[in-house]
Amino acid sequence: MAEARRRRSVRVGLGVGLPLVAALALAALLLRLFPADAMGRWGLSPAVVAGLCWAGQLWYVGYGLDPGRLTGGFWRRLLGLANAVTFVRGALYAVVAGFVVVPPETTLAWVPALCYGVGVALDNLDGTVARTVGRETEIGRRLDMAFDTFGFVAAPLVAVAWGLLPVWYLSISAARYVFRGAVWLRELRGLPVGDLPDSDLGKYLAGVQMVFVTVALVPAVPTDLVWSLAPVVLAPSLAVFARDYLAVSGRLPGRR
Repeated sequence: MAEARRRRSVRVGLGVGLPLVAALALAALLLRLFPADAMGRWGLSPAVVAGLCWAGQLWYVGYGLDPGRLTGGFWRRLLGLANAVTFVRGALYAVVAGFVVVPPETTLAWVPALCYGVGVALDNLDGTVARTVGRETEIGRRLDMAFDTFGFVAAPLVAVAWGLLPVWYLSISAARYVFRGAVWLRELRGLPVGDLPDSDLGKYLAGVQMVFVTVALVPAVPTDLVWSLAPVVLAPSLAVFARDYLAVSGRLPGRR
């Protein structure tokens, strides 16, 4: 009974308490950057949008965790140095998302590039810290994956909303969800799902995408140049997603 109560308290804290506190803290901090009466597009406050996105990321992470693994020093591991770096990345990406409702003429146009760029720079640091001064954990992996995926949606959305990237560039943000949805449909239909190719190409191309989107968000970079390079940068990443689906569906030679 005591063990069940501890698990339930951790789940409530992670699924409700932490997202709520984090959202309020981030929104309060951003209200100093955006005055309380400064509303963005559609009457939405960028500080509130950022807070909600931050809460949503944390809720998603907590929702998928196994209750049986949330005890035994869970909070100490959650708030360790490596995860602290990951939390910073997630908060930075939430700030970027808040700029979706901010007009591109804002005097703070440099903030999305700065926040996303710093988050990208920290991308490998959390894993390195976990391997050297701590240990890799399930919660750390979920945090890293959730924030990477969210940042890969938020930053291109801002760039498209501001006219810095063409709308079709959002296909890279949707590609992961389309791939996972296609795999889920195969499983639902009882069709075999194979292993992904043993290749780091997708990771390297994801890094290229992150750097390119960061550069696209920099106000001083010519938009015409960014639009010209967009298809060249986008095509290889989409091709890798197509390759991965062909692999797991057994359509590539030697992968049945």
